[in-house]
Amino acid sequence: GCGKAGNAVNFVMEHEHMGYVEALKYLGRKYGIEVQDKDETEEDARNRLKSESIMAVTQFASEFYQKSLWETDQGISIGLGYFKGRGFDNEIIKKFSLGWAPSGRDTLSNAALKAGYKKEYLVSSGLSVERDSGKDVADRFYERVMFPIHSISGRVIAFGGRTLRTDKAIAKYINSPETEIYIKSKSLYGIFQAKSSIAKLQKCYLVEGYTDVISFHKAGVENVVASSGTSLTTEQI
Repeated sequence: GCGKAGNAVNFVMEHEHMGYVEALKYLGRKYGIEVQDKDETEEDARNRLKSESIMAVTQFASEFYQKSLWETDQGISIGLGYFKGRGFDNEIIKKFSLGWAPSGRDTLSNAALKAGYKKEYLVSSGLSVERDSGKDVADRFYERVMFPIHSISGRVIAFGGRTLRTDKAIAKYINSPETEIYIKSKSLYGIFQAKSSIAKLQKCYLVEGYTDVISFHKAGVENVVASSGTSLTTEQI
């Protein structure tokens, strides 16, 4: 209608705000086409495979936390109760893939291991921590509402978990540690949900935390991101 022309790669580059190589890899993943870098060394390949494995684990965790929020008694009464109390409706909760980490120190870890995910990637992702001299793993997040952190292309790369307990000895927020796929100084919460609005309006608002971003979206202001309490960095800008 407007006379714009191009191919599938051009479309993804513009619509998803990606570079050429990133767009090719995005399309490859989407349609099961292997995209290889010709100059990739063995070490590069190992790192790439590790990063992809970690992302697979974080995606599993995100779906696990969402299911726990919507389908368990604890998730519905405590998790959904908290989000609804903040004024978040079902649509906005699903838009940001919000979830609930259930009680039990190894609920997620056991579910992931049973589903075939390797312990080393659970630990590398920061979702699990080793205990008993490495023989066993425990969940980093439990009894917390969960905020997945997405990359600009929409893949889950980390999490923030908020306790709803009033015990001051418990940290209010726990965040994923830095990993191969998550570097805090280079990440912005809400960038995936905000990128189209930012590109359209050529303006971006920076707020402090997760719920601030979500509240703005609920109010219809979508060009909003958060640096999650850290100092604003050059990479984030």
